[in-house]
Amino acid sequence: MRETVAYRLARLGLALPQPTLPAGAVLPWRRSGDLLLLSDQPALGRAGRLGRDLGVEQGREAARAAALGLLGHARAALSGDLDRVLRCLRVGVFLQAAPEFYEHDAVADGASEVFLEVLGEAGRHARSAL
Repeated sequence: MRETVAYRLARLGLALPQPTLPAGAVLPWRRSGDLLLLSDQPALGRAGRLGRDLGVEQGREAARAAALGLLGHARAALSGDLDRVLRCLRVGVFLQAAPEFYEHDAVADGASEVFLEVLGEAGRHARSAL
């Protein structure tokens, strides 16, 4: 029997936050046919620059929180059924970092790991970390 996303979330002890509306004149998500695009998801409650105010582990946790927020938006867009996600195509991770910080990929791994843990193989994706 196939493991559901809801089961994985429970097994991992993860809860998806309630979706929040993004600031400005943008939508939190947009569907076109079978394609679902998600808007940015800030890691709320985490302020500062990586390499100056925040370390890699704090950045990874912020990236994990942002990924869970994105999954919350995806769940809302898919009428509560994340099992409809067939594959995650691309993830963009945008970081606020000090000029001397070079561990962007290590921080972005926090988000990538959430998608793999929660969605299984469907969560494997291409990624940019800036």
